[in-house]
Amino acid sequence: MLLEFHVSTGIPTPVFRQIVDQVRRAIAMGSWQAGDQLPSVRALAEQVVVNPNTVAKAYGELVRDGLIEARQGRGYFVADRRQVYSDAERKRRLDQILWSLVSEALVLNFTDDEIIDALRRALSGFRSASGHEEGDSHE
Repeated sequence: MLLEFHVSTGIPTPVFRQIVDQVRRAIAMGSWQAGDQLPSVRALAEQVVVNPNTVAKAYGELVRDGLIEARQGRGYFVADRRQVYSDAERKRRLDQILWSLVSEALVLNFTDDEIIDALRRALSGFRSASGHEEGDSHE
């Protein structure tokens, strides 16, 4: 499935991170399945008008995380879902994300209940958009 990438240079998030996040989201939501081919580094760089090294950096991170794989002479493809990190590392990464989310929400003066409700809405909306049912395994 073709994914239209959008990047913005006028925001604090680096362009390579925007690419990584869009690929992660497409895989998590099921828009891209194992075996689907990603645009070539050069093609994506031309599409979003960035240096090919920026796309290569994004793809490199996605390969290290086990989300995509490079096939010699053929390009980059969505990898089969597998657990790349230990349970301890997965928990550490989740905690890091949650600490960031909670600290930002508290700075914005949201209550605990508002934060929890927002997280539930986000999970529900994600599951609805991706076709995942509550409690589905993502491993």
